[in-house]
Amino acid sequence: MNSFDLHMASNRKALRPTACPCCSAPVSRSIYRVESIPVHSCVLLNSARQAHAFPRRDLDLAFCEACGFIFNRAFDESIMGYSTNFEESQHFSNTFNGFAKGLAREIAQKCAIAGKHVLEIGCGKGEFLRELCITGGATGLGIDPAYRADKGRNDEYGDVKIIVDYFGPDYQHLQADTVLCRHTLEHVSSVSSFVRLIRKMIGKRTQDWAVFETPDAKRVLVESAFWDIYYEHCSYFSPGAHARLFRQEGFDVTDLELVYDNQYIVQYARPSAGRTTPRLPLEHDLEVMHRLAETFPARVRAAQNSWQERIRAAYAAGRRVVLWGGGSKAVSFLTTLQLGDEVWAAVDINPYKQGKFTPGTGHPVIAPSDLMDAPPDLVIVMNPIYLNEVKQSLIALDLRPEVVAV
Repeated sequence: MNSFDLHMASNRKALRPTACPCCSAPVSRSIYRVESIPVHSCVLLNSARQAHAFPRRDLDLAFCEACGFIFNRAFDESIMGYSTNFEESQHFSNTFNGFAKGLAREIAQKCAIAGKHVLEIGCGKGEFLRELCITGGATGLGIDPAYRADKGRNDEYGDVKIIVDYFGPDYQHLQADTVLCRHTLEHVSSVSSFVRLIRKMIGKRTQDWAVFETPDAKRVLVESAFWDIYYEHCSYFSPGAHARLFRQEGFDVTDLELVYDNQYIVQYARPSAGRTTPRLPLEHDLEVMHRLAETFPARVRAAQNSWQERIRAAYAAGRRVVLWGGGSKAVSFLTTLQLGDEVWAAVDINPYKQGKFTPGTGHPVIAPSDLMDAPPDLVIVMNPIYLNEVKQSLIALDLRPEVVAV
C-alpha cells in the first residue's frame, strides 16, 4: 500500500463514473459487490472501539469489456486520507526481503541506474527505494504521504530524500532517469490521468524508464481471491489492461512479467511518440478476462461460503482460529465474511502493527510469541507464499496447529 493521490478529490461524494477510467468506454456490468467495508485497511488503530467505528463504504466492481480494466464504481475518493498513521511494509518477512532484493538488482541492471537518479512515486517507508539506490549506485527521491521516519528501520541513506506529500501536478517539474511506482496505481481512481501526468513529467527525455509494479487482477479472478479485494484498491489490472493503458498514454511497454508467485505485475516502459503496438505475450488476455469475469460472481460466492462454513464449524467445535497476517488481506477476509468471535486474533510479524486492531472488526493484532499463551488450533495464512515461513515460526515456538493458506 504505497499510497498517493492526484488531488482530484473534492469534498463532495464522487459521482459514479459513466465511462471506464482507463479507456473511456461505456461502463460495463458489475461483477462483485460487498457492502459496508472499511475504507482503509492498513491504518493503525489503538482500540477495538476505534476499529468498530472506522468509516465504511460499499464496493461495487465493474468490468470494462473494452479493455479488461476492473474498478470500484462506488469509490468515494473524498473519504480517503493517507497519513503517517499507516503501516503497509512487508519488509519484516525474509521471504519478501529476498524478493525485494532480487527485484532491486533486476531494475538496477535493466534500467542501468548507476550514477543516475530514481524517483519513486508512492515510496511507502522508503525501504525499497533505499535498497535499489544502494544496489545500483543511484540517487533517489521518494514521495509518499504515509512516509514515517522510524528509527532503526529507515535510517537516512545519504543519497535518498523523501517528500512527505501526495504526488500530483505540483511535482511535474521533477526530473529522473527512472520513475518507479510500486503498489500505488491500484490506489488511484483516475488512472489514465495519472499515467498521462507521468508521461508529461518525462516530456522529451526518451531514454527515461517507467517501472511499475501492480497486483495482478487476473490471478484474483482465477483464484476467487476475495481477500485481495478491498476499498483502498479502487483499480484492478490484468497484465494486458496494464500495458494497454500505458500504450494509450504514450509509453512503449518493453517488458511485462509476473513475479512473486504470479501475484504481481512488473512492467518496464519508455516514452514513445505515439501509441505503440502490443507485442508481448502477456498483453493478449482480453478474451480470457471476459470468461473469468463472466464466471467470477458464482465462483466467489462459493469460495466465501466454503470459508464461512469451515471457520464457523471450527469455532463451534471449540477450536481457536487465528489469521496469520494483520494487513489488508486479513481485513478484507474478516469483513467480507462478517467474522467476529469466530476468529480469535490476527498475527503479524511487523512490530508496528502489534498491539493495534483490525479496521471494521476490531480483532487484536498480536505478535507470534503471544500465541504461546493461547495456542491456536487452526492458523489461516493470508498469503500462500509465506506458508513455509509461518510453519517454521510456529515450530520455533513449539506450536503444532493445523496450518492452511487461503
